[in-house]
Amino acid sequence: MNIIHVIILAIIEGITEFLPISSTGHMVVASSLMGIGKDEFVKLFEVVIQLGAILAVVVLYFKRFVKSVDFYIKLVIGVIPAVILGLLLKKHIDVWLGNPLIVAVAFVVGGIVLLFVDDWFNKPVIREEKKINHLTAFKIGIFQCLAMIPGVSRSAASIVGGMSQKLSRTAAAEFSFFLAVPTMFGATVKDLWDFKKHGYFNTPDFHQDVKFLIIGSVIAFIVAMLAIKSFITFLEKRGFKLFGVYRIIAGIVIIILYFTTNALRA
Repeated sequence: MNIIHVIILAIIEGITEFLPISSTGHMVVASSLMGIGKDEFVKLFEVVIQLGAILAVVVLYFKRFVKSVDFYIKLVIGVIPAVILGLLLKKHIDVWLGNPLIVAVAFVVGGIVLLFVDDWFNKPVIREEKKINHLTAFKIGIFQCLAMIPGVSRSAASIVGGMSQKLSRTAAAEFSFFLAVPTMFGATVKDLWDFKKHGYFNTPDFHQDVKFLIIGSVIAFIVAMLAIKSFITFLEKRGFKLFGVYRIIAGIVIIILYFTTNALRA
């Protein structure tokens, strides 16, 4: 992995983290195309820079994060399903993360869902976070667990989960952003701890890799800051159909490349 790979992956992460098109899926495919898809450090890098992008939410919505204790209670409740399943399925998730075909199938299936989700859930009654109760937060957290399958999109899963609980598109998207903070923080700490246990921090490449993590996180943070507001504005006006079409086309292209070339199998 070199600095060009770092910059490309960080930009992809910053743009896609909050769109319902799967940042992880895009990075898996991009990593494979660049020939670094099987690198263990790449897997760590992808998780860490996701946290960098997520921190943009804390900055942009800072007042929400200092408003009430109940806000944090909802986030803790919402992240419980991901913590439990993440610990139980850790080994399987690591295997799935390196498989572009799983990403492609998830792209297509998720795209089909997004084509119809605006019609399925078109009568919202909850338009702001303070009206979300604890049970609803937990249910949205269950939906978020679907994103453990690369290509599903954590954003899409939790937004659709929110809309199924009668949240408006904007309220569901914003709560999805908030829920990402503890989710990605926990995932990052867990991955860093696993690397420490295996002695990775004592390897000759450690100092270089730390630089890559810092540079990637900063780039992802800056790009995400620019992407968040644009996404909310677009979502309010246009809904999810365009994202659904994009996912289906991208998934089909990846499947074709997977079976006709060696680009995604390396």
